[in-house]
Amino acid sequence: MKKKLDHTATVEEPMVAYSAANYTPMVAMMGDQYINPSDIDLLKLARKGIPKKSLLALAKRISLTIEEVASVLHISERTLQRYTPNTLVKTEYADRAIELALLYERGIEVLGSERAFSSWVKSPNMALGGEVPFNLLDTRIGFNMVLQILGRIEYGVFS
Repeated sequence: MKKKLDHTATVEEPMVAYSAANYTPMVAMMGDQYINPSDIDLLKLARKGIPKKSLLALAKRISLTIEEVASVLHISERTLQRYTPNTLVKTEYADRAIELALLYERGIEVLGSERAFSSWVKSPNMALGGEVPFNLLDTRIGFNMVLQILGRIEYGVFS
């Protein structure tokens, strides 16, 4: 006799990493409530733009100042401050904000908590030549370097 699987009891892997059943992905904070967004969903979100209030909610969630977020997005802090809460941040900035949210989600998954990742990302890293990972997030190359280090940490390679 075959045993019937109960799919309602299945827990997705990222949820286990966060150990919270009510976890909301950071990307979901920026637009439509995508639980597991596909690349197409993320593309649509970036093209549509992200409301400033969602961007600020993300910044608060990941313990960044508006100045730090502005530097990653390549937008002046003053310009960002002038936006009304419902103003949609343009595609090029929205794309980088999504990338930032995904990086933080990945970092939390690898290091086990928001606190651990927030500390790690703002501390000098020998595998990055003593650079602070967050300081590299002003370029796509920097994002990739930080993601590579996270991958090395995940697989136990000295980092």
